[in-house]
Amino acid sequence: MSVFWLALAAFAIGTEGFVIAGLLPAIATDLSISVSSAGQLVTAYALTYAVGSPILAVTLNNIDRRTVLALALSTFIAGNLAAMVASNYALLLASRMLMALGSGLCMPTTLAVSVAVASAERRGRAVALVTSGLTVATVIGVPLGNLVGSLFGWRATFAMVALIGAVALAGLLLGLPRGLPRNTASLSERLAVARHGNVLIALLITTLWALGGFTMFTYFAVPLRGLGFDASQISLALLVFGGAAAIGNMLGGVLADRLGTLATAGLGLAGTASALILHSLVLKLMPGQAHYAVLGAIFLWGISGWAFYPAQVASIIRIDPQASMIALSLNASAMYLGFAIGGALGGAVLAAWSPADLGWIGGLSVSAALLVHLARGWQARPKPVKIAG
Repeated sequence: MSVFWLALAAFAIGTEGFVIAGLLPAIATDLSISVSSAGQLVTAYALTYAVGSPILAVTLNNIDRRTVLALALSTFIAGNLAAMVASNYALLLASRMLMALGSGLCMPTTLAVSVAVASAERRGRAVALVTSGLTVATVIGVPLGNLVGSLFGWRATFAMVALIGAVALAGLLLGLPRGLPRNTASLSERLAVARHGNVLIALLITTLWALGGFTMFTYFAVPLRGLGFDASQISLALLVFGGAAAIGNMLGGVLADRLGTLATAGLGLAGTASALILHSLVLKLMPGQAHYAVLGAIFLWGISGWAFYPAQVASIIRIDPQASMIALSLNASAMYLGFAIGGALGGAVLAAWSPADLGWIGGLSVSAALLVHLARGWQARPKPVKIAG
């Protein structure tokens, strides 16, 4: 039962992390700022997560995991409550950074705790259940949060997330035992893994993939509103993306076992780049009849993007299984670094060009990730043996 509360915490964090994309236009209007400025709420969150997560993990190295989880979720809840009452952009920005510190501490801790509380034969399923909280958030939490925001105002969405986080916190305080393992990797151990050549290449690929996706996803609602989508239709589009992401996540795991991790990751990157570029082409070439075509591009994007991720994770684990937890925590930081840069880049695209240009700019970044990935696969291929004649 403890693992359920861990998954619920992941669900709250995933909902808050992704629902902001549908709320940006309303936030911008309410606070009298541009949409591109509102998009920096995503950049600040992601950058704080990327930098803060490994630092906090090392700083709180010797504190009981139950206490760390309570601190992390309390910080996350406080950030959401602060956002709910924020009267200006600066306070909202600070509240999102506070949420990011809580999220960045909570997520790796939930994974470590899920392994600690599960029996040896159920550890894999425990980790899968916790990570499913993030996937379910894209399917249910994000569309629900966007709908709540459209009906009661964007502040109500932060209140909803704070409530979910509070329920998870109460469950964990009642259900988790004390004395859970305290050890985690030191900063020097993390840096040693980061200097591994193959790990660096993998982190670069993850960063470029995340950068490309969040150049578009940060401002998800902007081109849709330009097409005439209302709040309920934007919620539907988020549901389409979330459902596709859930399918892609499962499909990526199955294909990684059957085709191999490198082939599956390559297919995911190719599909993602194609979907993002297609999104721009539809908006530019058929703006009057683009509703269903855009939803199709969004569906392809969700499946391909999240089919890549489990294959990428599996490939990172295979680089050095003994240091896999460290490498995966670095991969999470690389992903959020990409989210941060993508949010900033998307804002610059909106300021300089138009919402229709977000897709192809993001697609170029994912294409660059694909090129690096193909180069990695080419170097890793078996070399022919030369026979002296």
